[in-house]
Amino acid sequence: MKQLYFVRNLVLAAGVALLTACSATPDLEPDAEEPRIPLPDTSEMDPRGIGYVDNDPWEGFNRRMYYFNAKADEYVLLPVVRGYEYVTPEVMQTGVNNFFSNLGEINTFMNSVLQLKGERAITTAFRFVTNSTIGIFGLFDPATAMGVYREKEDFGQTLGYWGVGDGPYLVVPLLGPSSARDGFGLVVDSLVYNEVVDEMGLKTNEEIAMMIIRSINARKQIPFRYYSTGSAFEYELIRFLYFRAREIQIQR
Repeated sequence: MKQLYFVRNLVLAAGVALLTACSATPDLEPDAEEPRIPLPDTSEMDPRGIGYVDNDPWEGFNRRMYYFNAKADEYVLLPVVRGYEYVTPEVMQTGVNNFFSNLGEINTFMNSVLQLKGERAITTAFRFVTNSTIGIFGLFDPATAMGVYREKEDFGQTLGYWGVGDGPYLVVPLLGPSSARDGFGLVVDSLVYNEVVDEMGLKTNEEIAMMIIRSINARKQIPFRYYSTGSAFEYELIRFLYFRAREIQIQR
């Protein structure tokens, strides 16, 4: 039974890792200001000349996977998201996103503690308790209305906080940009999440259904569309931006 339990969790974790995109993209608060510094036009930007050398020994594989992800996104994921948006009332979509964001607070709390970020851990715990009670199991987000905004931490950031390097760049099937370190971190976060879901007492098929809805919601929250940057060097640009974004997230 323990072996079956482990295999089930591993399969669910892999499913989340493959189907969710997201995982390292910070949420923008409703009242967040637009950047004060104008963003550069990336249409003629060649990241290869910026001066950074990103670790990409698996570039051949990564480029093929990037193309595969673009086609899967165009012909499978985005049509599913559009269908979900068509049949689901907007208020329900918001509730679904709030619910899964609230469950994600557990991972943020764990990683905040592991990074010795006491204030962030307390804030996250307050958000989770408030939204789980007043917010009716996380369907509503009264904590944000109180001015207590969501923070995001993951195990990849925790490893980076303690000095573990990015490792090679890796484009994961359906997930997209990652690295050896962050890919491992995502598996750890997924296993923790699955343990939380298991405590809900759901049946296996209900857990799978929940995973699918979570994945659809996760893709819905990401505005990025493949080959929409206008850059002839989109692969290099995305790789460059991914590594720089992770550096900022780890240092903050």
